[in-house]
Amino acid sequence: MPLHLSDLLARPDLDLSVTYDVPPHLLARTVEAATVSDLPAPGKWLQGGELLMTIGLLLPKEPAACQAYVRDVAEGGAACLALGLGRGLPYQEAPEPLVRAAEEAGLPLLTVPDGVPFIAVTKAVFDARAQEQRELLQRAFAAQRRLTAAATGGGLRPMLAEWTDATGVGAAVLDPLGRLLAAGERAHRTPPAQAQELLARVAAHGLRGSAASTAAGQQLEVQPLGARRLRGLLLLTGRLDDAARSVVPGLVSLLSLELERRHLRDEPERRRRSALLSELLADEDPSADRARDVLQAVGLTAERVRGVVVEAPGGAGGRTGPDPSQEGSAEGAAQEMAADLALALPGGLVRVVDGAAGPVIEAVAGEDLDVREVLARFAPHRPAGIGPAAGPEAVRVSLHQAAGLLALSRASGEPAQARQSQASRLLLDLGDRRTLHGYADTVLGPLDLADHGEELTATLAAWLETGGAWDATSRRLGVHRHTVRNRLDKVMDLTGRRLDDPDDRFDLWLATRIRRGGAPGTGGRPAPPPPGR
Repeated sequence: MPLHLSDLLARPDLDLSVTYDVPPHLLARTVEAATVSDLPAPGKWLQGGELLMTIGLLLPKEPAACQAYVRDVAEGGAACLALGLGRGLPYQEAPEPLVRAAEEAGLPLLTVPDGVPFIAVTKAVFDARAQEQRELLQRAFAAQRRLTAAATGGGLRPMLAEWTDATGVGAAVLDPLGRLLAAGERAHRTPPAQAQELLARVAAHGLRGSAASTAAGQQLEVQPLGARRLRGLLLLTGRLDDAARSVVPGLVSLLSLELERRHLRDEPERRRRSALLSELLADEDPSADRARDVLQAVGLTAERVRGVVVEAPGGAGGRTGPDPSQEGSAEGAAQEMAADLALALPGGLVRVVDGAAGPVIEAVAGEDLDVREVLARFAPHRPAGIGPAAGPEAVRVSLHQAAGLLALSRASGEPAQARQSQASRLLLDLGDRRTLHGYADTVLGPLDLADHGEELTATLAAWLETGGAWDATSRRLGVHRHTVRNRLDKVMDLTGRRLDDPDDRFDLWLATRIRRGGAPGTGGRPAPPPPGR
């Protein structure tokens, strides 16, 4: 326990006395050290928290000079002032001007009686400080032993419970995205907004730093967890005393070890999900039901998904990932990055494959996920392509488009995302409206004249927008896939164009885009939007 001024006054062997009615909060001051000085202005030689002793050899007698002396001592940070009394010394009792000056300044003034040498007070202070340090170390060792014992049983929760019980400080472990993994009894189940900012700041720097702040009177601290890569974050809530502070490195080490153990334990599940993705992509024309079943089996329930392809460290983009010198082989670096992405992406459908320029990572993400944020966190500075959102059965096409964007990402220095297309939008915006609609009428005119022509045009537009996915088109239109095939066969018969011919397919796509963009002042008829749009 810290040494307080009241503790020294309670020691009968020192026989210290107060010279006025000192308020309890002043007696509760912590004494950090004891020193002796008879300088007329000792304040600049103090560090704070000292019990300053003097025999008053140069002590001024005038009230104003006494006030200046006491003010200098108080501003120097002294916990109290002690005047030595006795035969042969300048004072046998505390002078009244000094007492009044000390009381006015709020500085406790003690007297050291004759027969008690200053060295006895000094030894008492330093013995108490040494005992405090011994107790601190004993508490720290005891807490560390409890944490180590909890760690042998496995699991984050027992360690956090022991930590909180030993220190009174709340603790929670979160994954690199800030999702709660385990929490002690006094920890926030949902981190406050101020903690979210700290978590994001530390996660952005990986294992290279920690952060702390005070919010609403509560101290918050975040420490990174992991060995070579960031595996999680430790959030501490509460004031850490010296004993607790000394145990924090041990807690971080034990929690990091547990997270690394979890990482290794989860490897079979990551391999299983990688195999599921490979199985899904091996089927060139999977049914919508089967594709959806595969995704739902791993917890990915999004109606539409997109493919993501990342060039792993060691590929054509160079080795610029975090701590590349620690990654080992290119394959090992790719697997580590894939594991990080599997943790961040709901469903964990991630695999490593050989690309033309080295290993690449393929992943499937829900349409609503902010893929760019995930890539910035777990694949910073890596070339990456993000495919368009599509039905589960069309994820193979989305991944293919994402892979085609790697060169563009490598050149731009940021992830490239397939959009519905900025180039075509520029063409449509710059082109003469009458000319464009004349082009659309030329291509789609046979459908306009046919029975149920608007229905045929809507089916064609929906099929083109889904990347040629039959099941996705049938769901969007609310008809059977055979109906979609029959309508598109009729479209090919009427227009004389083939959907498997790239030029014909582009002409049809551009014509439907023009129609969907609206009609000019005269002439041209926009096709109605597909059902559900």
